[in-house]
Amino acid sequence: MAEDGEEPISDQEKIRIISDFILHSPPGEFNEVFNDVRGLINNDALLKEGACGACAVYNKEQLTPVKINNDNYVLITEYNDLGSNRFFDPRSKESFKFDHLRKEASDYEEWIPDQSLETWRTALELEFDAYTLTHYKHGTCNVFAKKQDSTTVLIGCIEDHQFQPQNYWNGRWRSQWIFTINGNNVDVKGILKVQVHYYEDGNVQLVTSKEINKEVDVGDEEQTVKDLIKLVGDAENEYQSAITDNYQTMSETTFKALRRQLPVTRTKIDWNKIVSYSIGKELKPQQ
Repeated sequence: MAEDGEEPISDQEKIRIISDFILHSPPGEFNEVFNDVRGLINNDALLKEGACGACAVYNKEQLTPVKINNDNYVLITEYNDLGSNRFFDPRSKESFKFDHLRKEASDYEEWIPDQSLETWRTALELEFDAYTLTHYKHGTCNVFAKKQDSTTVLIGCIEDHQFQPQNYWNGRWRSQWIFTINGNNVDVKGILKVQVHYYEDGNVQLVTSKEINKEVDVGDEEQTVKDLIKLVGDAENEYQSAITDNYQTMSETTFKALRRQLPVTRTKIDWNKIVSYSIGKELKPQQ
C-alpha cells in the first residue's frame, strides 16, 4: 500500500515490476521468484497478465530444456518458436504446445521441415550431439536451420545446468552459434553465457558473456561441419579458462575491495579458500 501523501502504484507499473523480477530470476530459482512475486502483489489476475509475456521471454533466453513425449529433451528458444506458445523439435519432426509457467509440453502435432536445409542441419546436429555428450555432463543441444534472404543459416544451441539448492548455489551455461553459409565461406557468430548464483549466508551472482565472430572456409560438407565444431570447442574452452582465471584474480583483489571485512555472519572470509569453491568447476565443459 502507498504511504500517506504518496501516489499509489498503477497496475501498469506493477506489471513492469513483476516482469523485471521474473526476467532476472537466477537459474533454477524461477519458481521461488514467481511465488514471492505472487505473495507481494496478491492479485492473481494481474499477475497472470504481467507474467505470461515475461515467462515466455525468460524461457527462451534461458534455453530452457523440456522433456517431450519421445523421452528426448528439446530446448525452448527463439529459433524453434512457431508462435501461440507452440515450438518444434527438429529431431522428432513434431511441434508441441509449451506451458511457460509449468514448463510442460503437450498437444503434439507433426511438423514438416524445409527439406532443402535438412542435409546441412542433420550433419551439423550429429557433430553437436557428439560434442555436447563429450563436454557437458548434463548438456542438451539442438540444431535449427532457416532460410535468410535465400542464404542457409544454421543455429546450434547448447544448455547445461547444475542446480544445487541444498548447497545454496545454482548455475547455467548457455551457448548459441549462428552459422551463415555464404558461397565459399561460413560467417560464424557465437554468444556464450554463464550465470551462477551463490547464496549461502550472502547473495553473490556471476553473470558473464562473450561474443565470438569468425569465418570458416567451406569445403565438402563433412569437413566443413568438423571445422565448425572445432571452432566451437576451441572458443568455449578458451572462454571457460578465462572465467577461471578471472575468478581467481577477483578473489585476490576485487572481492576484498568490495566486501566488508566482516559480513553479516561476523566471521572473516578466508579469501585463500574461495577459489576452491566448486561453483565454476561444476559448470565448465569436460576436457
